[in-house]
Amino acid sequence: MSDEIKKLLPHREPFLFVDSIDVNEDGTYTGYRKFTDNDFFFKGHFPDYPVVPGVILVETMAQCGGAGVAKAGLIPTGQIFFFATAEKVKFRNQVRPGDTVRIEIENMRISKSMVKQSGKAFVGENVAAEATWLCLIGSADNMK
Repeated sequence: MSDEIKKLLPHREPFLFVDSIDVNEDGTYTGYRKFTDNDFFFKGHFPDYPVVPGVILVETMAQCGGAGVAKAGLIPTGQIFFFATAEKVKFRNQVRPGDTVRIEIENMRISKSMVKQSGKAFVGENVAAEATWLCLIGSADNMK
């Protein structure tokens, strides 16, 4: 993971799922994550046929969304994102070790305390997952 991503997100290995994030001219974000044999969840999901768990794909999309709004300067530096809801989640294709996932994200609503986004995760041109989610934004002290 790059130092830039670690400045944008509070997550750390083994639960940091963003390799890079781009802020596009139209206000959308494009994130990338390459899943490898070394990812912790492949040992149990499934040993003979490793597949990225769907919840990890949704988490990856939300992390990319958080990195995107942070990189775009739409929220104060050092804020923590807390997953609040996930809606309209659909899993369309498997993601396997060695796959690079491209995540395309749109902001639906942003305030000082929350961000609602939608996104799709692609392997090549195939949609692997899609969802809409809401994250609460704040400091760890304010969210207790």
